[in-house]
Amino acid sequence: MEPFVYQNPTKLIFGEGKLDTVGDEAKAALGERILLVAGKGSARRSGLLARVEESLKAVGLGVTLLEGVDPNPRIDTVQEGVRLVRRDRLTGLLAVGGGSVIDCAKGIALAAPHDGDPWDFYSRARTATKAPLALGTVLTLAATGSEANGNSVVSRPATGEKRALYHPGLFPRFSILDPVLTVTTPPDQTAYGIVDILSHVYEQYFHRVPETPLSDGIAETVMRTVIEAAPKVMADPGDRAARGALLWSSTVALMGLVKAGARGDWSCHMLSHELSGRYDTPHGGALAVVFPAWMRIGCKENLPRFVRFANRVWGIAGDGEGAALAGIEAMERFYTNTLKVGIRLSDYGIGADRIDEMARAGAAQNPMFPLFRLSEENVARLFRSAL
Repeated sequence: MEPFVYQNPTKLIFGEGKLDTVGDEAKAALGERILLVAGKGSARRSGLLARVEESLKAVGLGVTLLEGVDPNPRIDTVQEGVRLVRRDRLTGLLAVGGGSVIDCAKGIALAAPHDGDPWDFYSRARTATKAPLALGTVLTLAATGSEANGNSVVSRPATGEKRALYHPGLFPRFSILDPVLTVTTPPDQTAYGIVDILSHVYEQYFHRVPETPLSDGIAETVMRTVIEAAPKVMADPGDRAARGALLWSSTVALMGLVKAGARGDWSCHMLSHELSGRYDTPHGGALAVVFPAWMRIGCKENLPRFVRFANRVWGIAGDGEGAALAGIEAMERFYTNTLKVGIRLSDYGIGADRIDEMARAGAAQNPMFPLFRLSEENVARLFRSAL
């Protein structure tokens, strides 16, 4: 087990009815003038956005609204948010939605105190020299875990790029996790969110560090919880108990507990960004394509870990490569049969003619796997196996 530092400053407010606390929480954490950030209409149509606005104004807060965040949030929306923050001299941000809305709000919070192009922070052309604005969240989708970490991912459609950044000042001051708010999530978004939750755990679980029993046990429990809850919400979207299990699993998956004492690998997420950034593939769909291909190529390089995955997560007996492959196959069946999610590039309209382009970009973005070198040749082989 390797040394680590764990710190998570986000106040997590979980439970049915906790939305009612949003005004008081925002007043305490975000200052007097709030940028309220939302998506492309679901929060408005459901009445959630009106409830939040009313709660904020009831405690005397000024509210500027930014709606229209895309599912793959775009840098131009971040730029518009920065403009509004400066115009109205806003003191904090409240994101109401899923991970895309939160990631966009984080980009605004980071860039607003600085001059210049917000994309420079994502491209790593420069680093932040001023503290980000304070941020709170009201979560409506179990997926990204952005409600309890300092990560943000944004797309730049003009170049087909999708990039991530981290800043410790981007941990939300508070996040409201009310399972009722996730009940109206459409089936496809629910399914893609489930893939995303599991993928966050995979990135941290398939390591080679010995003697990490607690972190591994947390990871396995999160995966089993998600796998148990998934068919319940797919069959009955109104199952609040299962929705709550997914919501808390999403947060735990990426709040730092799973990685404690080991080093994760985020290569699959980086490769998935080539699909969603260039072709607007749903993030969860891109992950459902990349991970099975990555696992099949790499399982021999870390066979004991893949056998453990099969044994403890999917309940498959045995050892050796046969058990490892059976675990991967069980995961694929779960995606295709339970979640109805495609696991091939062709399911998302991406053909062999795109392989070379994605391989060049993928290898340049993240040059190493712990399991095998992420060269253009290896990335191309991975994507070809997923056609």
